[in-house]
Amino acid sequence: MATATSRRGDRRISPVFLGIAAVTAVAGWAVWTGFSTAPGFAVFLFVTGAWVVSLCLHEYAHARTALHGGDITVGAKGYLTLNPLKYTHAMLSIVLPVIFVIMGGIGLPGGAVFIEHGRIRGRWKHSLIAAAGPLTNVLFAVVCTAPFWLHALDGVPAEFRYALAFLALLQVTAAILNFLPVPGLDGYGVIEPWLSHGVRRQIEPFAPFGLLAVFAFLWVPSVNNVFFDAIHAVLRGLGVSEFDTYWGQRLYRFWQGTPQVPSLIR
Repeated sequence: MATATSRRGDRRISPVFLGIAAVTAVAGWAVWTGFSTAPGFAVFLFVTGAWVVSLCLHEYAHARTALHGGDITVGAKGYLTLNPLKYTHAMLSIVLPVIFVIMGGIGLPGGAVFIEHGRIRGRWKHSLIAAAGPLTNVLFAVVCTAPFWLHALDGVPAEFRYALAFLALLQVTAAILNFLPVPGLDGYGVIEPWLSHGVRRQIEPFAPFGLLAVFAFLWVPSVNNVFFDAIHAVLRGLGVSEFDTYWGQRLYRFWQGTPQVPSLIR
């Protein structure tokens, strides 16, 4: 009985996650209705809350796929509760991505849950576990942009539209960065099982520096321009314009002053 109870507890959704989701929902309602006297702050809470929710779902997807792949230890580690405090690298998985959103408006890939790969058999399973996280960001991006490509924005308040656009920008950047075949990122995790043992041994020491190298390259203006041109090309394909994401980011940065939000949707 105790074992069965503990197993149910291992998979029970965390109150911490439910609290974050509730704050996100209330903030979204405030943005939609115009209830808040400070729309920028409401947009900030809504986008940040939704971003943290997506980070939790990203890590949950890794863990859930690993569970079905053979790693039965993920439940005991708390990874199936969606609690951001239970992840192996809470600083990398949650805190730093939020800081990067606040500072630069970019969806930083989070850290990974600790998977016991020795329990998993089959290269396809290892690849699928690595891909599950960024695929969650892809799904989140599709959901956020659905009102745009379905042309279902009639009557939607401008502030809510812009908030959704900025959230979609974060999801697309996170998905693209995560899928880069760079050591330390999920994209490399997808191809790693198919590499020879010797190649993996040679690459392994560089894994802790992969993300740092990516951001060092993004500091190069020409690389940064190409990267964001690609991001906006994807978003335009999903019906989201740079005008939408620009005003979403302006509203998000409420500490810079509340801008005069355009009431007309272009």
